[in-house]
Amino acid sequence: MTVHDSPTRPIGPYSSGPPADSLTVHIPDLDRFGLAQLWRALVVGVVIASCALFATVTKPFTRRNMGWADAASEGVVNGFEFLGPTFVKLGQLMASSSGMFPPPLANACLRCLDDVPPVPAAQARAVIESDLGHPIGELFTEFDDRPLAAASVAQVHACVLPDGREAVIKVQRPGIRHRMLLDLRTAYWGARRLERLHDFFRIANATAIIRDLHNATMTELNSAVEADRQTRFRDALGAFGDNKGVTAPEVYWPYCGPRVICMERMHGIPFDRIEPGGTDSDADIDTRLLIRRGVKAWIEAITIHGPFHGDVHAGNLWLLDDGRVALLDFGIVGELPEVWRAILRDMFHATLIDGDYSAVARGIRSLGLTADLEASDAEIGAQVGAVLAPVFANDLGELKLSSLIGALVTIGRQWGVASPEELVLFGKQLGYFERYATRMAPGWVMGTDLYLFRNVFPDEVARRAEELGVVLPED
Repeated sequence: MTVHDSPTRPIGPYSSGPPADSLTVHIPDLDRFGLAQLWRALVVGVVIASCALFATVTKPFTRRNMGWADAASEGVVNGFEFLGPTFVKLGQLMASSSGMFPPPLANACLRCLDDVPPVPAAQARAVIESDLGHPIGELFTEFDDRPLAAASVAQVHACVLPDGREAVIKVQRPGIRHRMLLDLRTAYWGARRLERLHDFFRIANATAIIRDLHNATMTELNSAVEADRQTRFRDALGAFGDNKGVTAPEVYWPYCGPRVICMERMHGIPFDRIEPGGTDSDADIDTRLLIRRGVKAWIEAITIHGPFHGDVHAGNLWLLDDGRVALLDFGIVGELPEVWRAILRDMFHATLIDGDYSAVARGIRSLGLTADLEASDAEIGAQVGAVLAPVFANDLGELKLSSLIGALVTIGRQWGVASPEELVLFGKQLGYFERYATRMAPGWVMGTDLYLFRNVFPDEVARRAEELGVVLPED
């Protein structure tokens, strides 16, 4: 391609960092249902039912080695892919939280974690040029029209900056916000009716799942917020002088805009391509240490720093060529209020150090959740401990997310609240690590691994490690 002289700095609207108003996420009303949503609901119902029926009817001819439930589930996922980005994201949620959904459906949804068809390069270029105010040839010395990856909301193109740095630029699909808002309103209407019809959807809190997806999607569509949280997460990794084995891409703010994020390019392989102790190239990889490093950084983010990665599927957790673990794609990021971070720290402290969940109960009382409950801190703490201690004290690969969330909802009823959604959010994040732990660290017990909490409880961990004669990894 022809290379033009690079423009005089500043380049894009965020050259000096994102303005304060760009970091405000506007969440549209989800409970709106009109003719457009009604028509979309009819389309969704017809497409999913037709695809499931077609897959079932043709099973004897095309899927002979597959069970009937598996064939129908494959048809449902075909429908998700036909319906577009919102339903692909729903499929990703089902695949990443497999314990919450029937196994045939969760397994079929693994396909949603793969790339989806990209938009034409001309459309991606138009979005970049509109956001940054310059032609592609002036912005980059190289730009690859063939995307490296294409997801439900955006796609990623490789490029080279004028100073020679390799980069990637994440570009939102044109018109994606309007389309996804229509689908989310339709899905919320459907979830409310499913909760009335079947206990499973009520226990799983289907409407809360759609609300979470709605909030996450609207946040993901604000590129400034995503890039800011990625930067904050990356900066926080070195807060204690360790975590040198974990990283996230550096954001290049002069090349960012409302719908585009430019960042450092990284080279490596997704975690699901690592064969523990298998091939010659993988033989020297300590897969248990890799997953421990990743979870340690995640725990510090959620309990201390604030922004934590909330979409750690196979495509977003990589082993880099230099041996580091990289967390990629911060489109879905959670950030709990400090009071909930304190409650989570108390939960981990009880599991790891002293078994006393009374501090958890006091934190819950401070939120007013148990104001009308006639029970002592010790009794409330015992209820929480009965649910969480078995989860944290056992092999993470044995985590059953449906049981955990069902128990949390039961506790919520005992406390007189509809659902402790903050705890449910936390439980969902644990589910993302389940598949990795099963393959890469069988028998590993997250809740009793001192290494993970070295920066959360430094004095207690150091003392306990000395008592047990445990040598913790350096980074």
